[in-house]
Amino acid sequence: MPDNVITLPFDRLPGTAAERHATLRDYFCDKDACVKRTTGGWELTLGWPNDAARHVDPKLSAGLAWWGEGLERSDMALSMRRSGRILSTLYDSWTLLSWSEWLERAGLQAAPIVVLHVDDHRDLGAPRLFVEQAGWRDPMTGHLVDLAQPNSVASAIRSGAIGMGSFLTPFLHAFPTTEVRHLCQPPKAVDTRDFRVELTEEQDTLLDPGALRPAVDLVPVARETGPGRYRITPDLGDWLQGIGPGPILLHIDMDYFNNRYDGDSDWLDRRRKLDPSLASVLDKVDALADALHGARLASRLEDVVIAYSPGFFPSEYWQAADERLRAAFARLDVR
Repeated sequence: MPDNVITLPFDRLPGTAAERHATLRDYFCDKDACVKRTTGGWELTLGWPNDAARHVDPKLSAGLAWWGEGLERSDMALSMRRSGRILSTLYDSWTLLSWSEWLERAGLQAAPIVVLHVDDHRDLGAPRLFVEQAGWRDPMTGHLVDLAQPNSVASAIRSGAIGMGSFLTPFLHAFPTTEVRHLCQPPKAVDTRDFRVELTEEQDTLLDPGALRPAVDLVPVARETGPGRYRITPDLGDWLQGIGPGPILLHIDMDYFNNRYDGDSDWLDRRRKLDPSLASVLDKVDALADALHGARLASRLEDVVIAYSPGFFPSEYWQAADERLRAAFARLDVR
């Protein structure tokens, strides 16, 4: 069902249908925008996609059957469930809500927060939030978004203002001393690299050209970790090396283990893709848990999010990977 309707002046979109489609897909990312020409301009109707071709994975129906709840494809973006410290979700945009809820429980932290980001993507895109004097405004709803108010974060995720590829950016803006340790496999990460997190803004290109949106640049630095730094590495030792005191938030996007599809309808034609066997995926799950145990960090995990990423992580692996992860967290006494 459509959940947002927006009207734009005629000059905001290209003249041809193909160009309009490309522009809208690039801008709204996770949501589909159906466009209609009216006397007053372009009318955009936004909604979560339900087209099987849009979701790439040919076995997705089996994965959804395992997940349960009688989900349609258009329901996936909103589906999540919590058990103790662990939030399970299909779309990883809900990670930001989980962190917001933790902040509400824990209060503002004096010690820098450490984010353990296990993912095949950086998730540092600019969310569709406009920077205003009163704070961040969601242009789809007109509401302000504040990480100290979980309901406002949930609303922005439902509207599509905060998406799968942009949920980390607002958190870093709100907590600039956060240290990010990003575990990523080849081909996207082949060695250990460190960066300084530079908080920036970028101009909107569609809904309000010139309006500013929060953004992040990663500035390369010599081997250096700590508050306000971002390390990306394929190496478990480097990932957890020398983590200082303070609360730890763990985000696991299952596409770290296998990103066969990468949201790409042409996935069969890609020569270099992360597509190991299920046995390899399960071994990687165990290795990750062993690394957390060896570094004595499991007891410091304040919040854990597991995202199954339809159209990225193969759905036929969901059940087995989930069972192995649950067993691993039980061994770590993370519940």
